[in-house]
Amino acid sequence: QVQLVESGGGLVQAGGSLRLSCAASGRTFSSYAMGWFRQAPGKEREFVATISRSGGTTYYADSVKGRFTISRDNAKNTGYLQMNSLKPEDTAVYYCAAQSSPAYLTRPRDYHYWGQGTQVTVSS
Repeated sequence: QVQLVESGGGLVQAGGSLRLSCAASGRTFSSYAMGWFRQAPGKEREFVATISRSGGTTYYADSVKGRFTISRDNAKNTGYLQMNSLKPEDTAVYYCAAQSSPAYLTRPRDYHYWGQGTQVTVSS
């Protein structure tokens, strides 16, 4: 198993930036592909981005492409989500997740491990 803990959320004005971190413990972090998801009040959890186990390949939702960057540092057992040009519609609880398949998976049900989430609020 792997345990995940997110940090770095907060309140930011539209156009601003935040960097989320996802600290992993337990089994070898590099054994898992990592994803970021978000859930706004009254909405379903949605895919944001995913990164391969080595960090060499990334994939983004269209809504964040060009603004968000997913990365990871396997030596530090940590994943990141750099969020730039934030918009009010980016407001949500952000979750990191891990899964052991080499495929690029975008459905929440495909991820085995989840963090507790961190709140991101973007004011207009």
